[in-house]
Amino acid sequence: MIPYQFSRERKDFLNELRARVADYFSANDLSRNANAYMVLKTIMAVGMFLIPFTIILTLGNELPLGVIYGLWFLMACGKAFIGTSVMHDSLHGSYSNNQLINQLVGSCSYMIGVNPKMWQIQHNVIHHTYTNLHDVDEDLDAHYVLRFSPNQDRHWFHRFQHLYVWFFYCLPFIIWSSIKDFKKLVRYKRIGFIRTKSEFNKYLLIIVVQKAIYFSCFIGLPMYLLGWSFGSVFTMFLFMEAITGLLLSFVFQTAHVMPDNKFLNQQARDIEENWAEHQLLTTTNYGRNSKVLCWFTGGLNFQIEHHLFPNICHIHYPRIADIVRDTAKEYNLPTLSLTRFWRLLWLTTIK
Repeated sequence: MIPYQFSRERKDFLNELRARVADYFSANDLSRNANAYMVLKTIMAVGMFLIPFTIILTLGNELPLGVIYGLWFLMACGKAFIGTSVMHDSLHGSYSNNQLINQLVGSCSYMIGVNPKMWQIQHNVIHHTYTNLHDVDEDLDAHYVLRFSPNQDRHWFHRFQHLYVWFFYCLPFIIWSSIKDFKKLVRYKRIGFIRTKSEFNKYLLIIVVQKAIYFSCFIGLPMYLLGWSFGSVFTMFLFMEAITGLLLSFVFQTAHVMPDNKFLNQQARDIEENWAEHQLLTTTNYGRNSKVLCWFTGGLNFQIEHHLFPNICHIHYPRIADIVRDTAKEYNLPTLSLTRFWRLLWLTTIK
């Protein structure tokens, strides 16, 4: 396991904040979980992914090539929408207070090519605990080519990162839907998150079957039903995966890779801040007043609220954001928040 320990001091802020947020839900007789609005988002996200694919499979030979690529583009948007607005909440356990429902809704991760167990370890356990911690938070791992943290080595070509980063933003989902789950399984067995050989073999079998079904559906079915060549279908598939990766990079990079965020290069076991302080220092909100951003990012533009309350469904973040800001201010703690999304996106490329 990862050998770092947060400070146990100065916990008054988090205790007070949790009490105030609990009072908000109690006073307004609200559940912390999904409501009808969230169910509607779920239906829309899944529909945005599956309906264009159904049209491709049934009418593909009658449609112009530009329309076909437009449908693959809509599928990419649907995949990103599922990832941010459905899968993310359900795999955090915040979609419902019934864990069976969370698991059922979270199975949409298989639909978009992601193994839920590997995602939960990387995101829920590692990223949410050790945010922006060098060589631990895997969201900062850009494999030498990109530099997202001042603690990473700077090479001569990083001065051009703002020019070439956009291509590499297209790659994450191509990698994840193909080999990343296998690599994560091996890594998590080595560092102790997967404890036994039988558990390793179980997840290996699940990943193999999942990938076989995923590629059979989205590459094999168009080839079989429409008579298209492997090359043409594979090109369309890569186009969809690249757009999905680009969109998700836009959402997640703007949350933590900001100039004012703290980046840790921890040598000692003990971390100076407690966990809540660490989340405030390493996380940035953006576009708080944009309902469009909140809708399509699954409330992840309220990243501070998400990191402090990952067990609350994202539809509630805009309402509790003021509680978080005001409470942090009383305790002389920062809440980083920026407004211009495209400016933020540009800042993520420069390190």
